[in-house]
Amino acid sequence: MTFSTKHVIFISFMLFSMFFGAGNLIFPPSLGQLAGEHLWIALAGFIVSAVGLPILGVIAIAKAGSFHQLNVRVHPMFAFIFPFFIYIAIGPGLAIPRAGSLAFEMGVAPFLPASLVENPISMLVYSLVFFGFVAWLCMYPSKLINLFGKLLTPILLALIAIIFVKSLIDPIGSIELPKGNYVANPAFQGFLDGYLTMDALAALAFGIVIANTLTSQGVVDSKKRSLYMMYASLGAGLLLSVIYMILGYLGAASASLGEAANGAVILSNVMNALFGTSGSLLLGIVFTLACFCVSIGLITSCSQFFNTAIPRVSYKMWVIILAILSTTIANLGLTQILNISVPILGMIYPIAIVLIFLGLMDDMIKSNRSIYISVISFVALFSILDTINNVFLDEKWRGIFDILPFYNEGIGWIIPALVGLIVGYLVGAVRKNIMD
Repeated sequence: MTFSTKHVIFISFMLFSMFFGAGNLIFPPSLGQLAGEHLWIALAGFIVSAVGLPILGVIAIAKAGSFHQLNVRVHPMFAFIFPFFIYIAIGPGLAIPRAGSLAFEMGVAPFLPASLVENPISMLVYSLVFFGFVAWLCMYPSKLINLFGKLLTPILLALIAIIFVKSLIDPIGSIELPKGNYVANPAFQGFLDGYLTMDALAALAFGIVIANTLTSQGVVDSKKRSLYMMYASLGAGLLLSVIYMILGYLGAASASLGEAANGAVILSNVMNALFGTSGSLLLGIVFTLACFCVSIGLITSCSQFFNTAIPRVSYKMWVIILAILSTTIANLGLTQILNISVPILGMIYPIAIVLIFLGLMDDMIKSNRSIYISVISFVALFSILDTINNVFLDEKWRGIFDILPFYNEGIGWIIPALVGLIVGYLVGAVRKNIMD
């Protein structure tokens, strides 16, 4: 089957909606307000990491054929353990319940009396309805392309376009001088901000959904499926870049409205300035829609993974299980879950990034298992020790880690990765000589 341009656009819309959650709404406005006149330089760095890494993740999955095929190049045990941690961390362990909570906080709470907002029953009722609808729509993953491509994504894009056009017609304010690290190193600071979105993890998780959707649409040839996955990732990346530029501009223009603690407050101030009291309603719809789309994408991808790993439990049963877990966690202590899940995310994120780059370099390293094992092992050791130091030892080993270049910027894993690459290459060369 040959896909038309329309089909590729719909798949791109689908992938965009799965990526674009509440966190993606919040980061760019904060960057914009702090970057000020250095906005576009900072956004360039942000887009390189926040968009570039997820695109490369999908392309790496497409080249390998599947997430499992990429992981198994390291080791069969790794191919089970690593994806398990990813799907738990970005699924019911953090991202899904957080999406439900943020949808309530931004989409419903502003319109309720304080007594109802503080009443736990309100959140319980909302999350039951929210995740109930999410689970219902996840029951038919083959229809997601129509849901996202023809309905949810166009609505979300139209709402953001309305906000942007309104900001051009009625300017919010002037862009001010940059602050903090955005004064001297705006591009690098923007890169680090985009890196911290951790969307590369989602890219690895969503690959299975895109691949299965293409298969359900009749694309059974693996090479064509990989090609369309690449097209979809580039299309989604283009959309993300445009939206990030719009949100960054809104943040930069909001400086005259006063400093804000986070991107959500910045957007609230912007919407009130542009639309008055109706601005809160429009922003609530945008947040709710973004959280809803991400929740559908995450529950679908997690359910498909767990169904493959444990086929005795059907896909639909996994949808129900994950929806119930997400509802429970969203109501019974999201703060504690964040305290556990965020360090785990920080631990597995460097491993995911080097795995992506190894997958992209596979033609050069020729699936050399020594390189895969060595690079992953060095980076995993660094990540585990760093997590132990931060979580359990109150940074007692900080002096040792500070030796590594870029450690304070959050990318101290680069040197361990390079060392692992050299060691793996040498080990592989020695083994080849012995076998010859």
